[in-house]
Amino acid sequence: MNCPKCGQQIDDLNTKFCPKCGNSLQATADNKTSGPFCRNCGKPLVGKPEICMNCGARPQAGRLFCPVCGSATNPQAVICLKCGSSLTAENAVIPGQKSKLAAGLLGIFLGAWGIHRFYLGYVGIGIVQIVVTIITFGIGGLWGFIEGILILTGTFNKDAKGLPLKSE
Repeated sequence: MNCPKCGQQIDDLNTKFCPKCGNSLQATADNKTSGPFCRNCGKPLVGKPEICMNCGARPQAGRLFCPVCGSATNPQAVICLKCGSSLTAENAVIPGQKSKLAAGLLGIFLGAWGIHRFYLGYVGIGIVQIVVTIITFGIGGLWGFIEGILILTGTFNKDAKGLPLKSE
């Protein structure tokens, strides 16, 4: 477990306070999900940074720590032995990841109204799709239908934050 305040790795799960900063660890021990963590240095990440502010590496580039619980892992490991999450890049658990199937089906059935774009975080394009559908008396709805197919085939595979779409 890592301290959520300073990132200090704490091996004794019964410890109630961080030995480095004195922060209470009771809430962290109770909910166990204080990630995401940098795979290179194991320190907690704030938001979805491109670069870890602690070690300077891309957060998913390393193989030394679990991105979900922050525990040290064997670089060749496929799953985290502490929390059971996948450590492989293609199956890594990424908080906030959107479903490819949901986005594709929303595009096919409600794409004329840009619902799939709102779901993926592209609010501006979603609004444009609504306007185009209204102006063209529904013909512009083909745009969303085609995008739904592209999402399901994998051609369109990232959300507005740049996260890959999750395949079920």
